[in-house]
Formats: sequence, structure tokens, C-alpha cells
Amino acid sequence: MTEQTVIDPGITQDDRLWAMLSYAPLIGFWVALYGLLAEDKKTRPYIKTNAVQAMAIYVVIAVTSIVAVGLCIASVIWIYQIMLMIKANKGEEITIPVITDFCKKQNWI
Repeated sequence: MTEQTVIDPGITQDDRLWAMLSYAPLIGFWVALYGLLAEDKKTRPYIKTNAVQAMAIYVVIAVTSIVAVGLCIASVIWIYQIMLMIKANKGEEITIPVITDFCKKQNWI
């Protein structure tokens, strides 16, 4: 069974609009932030509750995006390392873009 929520009669149409826009893609972050900072909005419990929850979602999105990008980059580097392992095993000379030149300029190789 699902729990049915009773709509609070104290929630205005404006409250519902601001709460809805807090979750909107592209603009929601800014709407939620405004809802938390503007004097006339932050005192409205429905706006504040939804703005806080929306901001939490945006933090989760940011963290997962950073992790996902990091994993993609790490995967590409890992595949490149396997290719370098194969070349090294064949006895080929390995030149890694930017890194080889940097190491030579430092007289490390």
C-alpha cells in the first residue's frame, strides 16, 4: 500500500511553483539557491524543504559526474598502459606524447 499525502492548505501556488522549479534541469540549482537565500522564500517551509532536497540532489549529481569522468579517464589510461606493456614486451622503443619529451628535458632519460 502506498501512503497518501494530504496537501497542506497553507501551501500556496507560488510555493508549489518554486518547489517544482527547484528540481528543473539546467535552472533548478539557481532556483533552489535563490529559494534558500531570498528573504521572502526561505521563510516558506515548503519552498525551503524542496530547495534543500534539490540542492542535495545537485551535490550527488556533481560528485557522481566527477567520479564517472575520472573512471572514464582512468579506463582509457589503463588500456593505454596495456598497449605500452605489449610494445615493451616486443622490445619496441616507446615514446609517450608529452611525457617522453618532459623526461628527456629533465635529463632523466
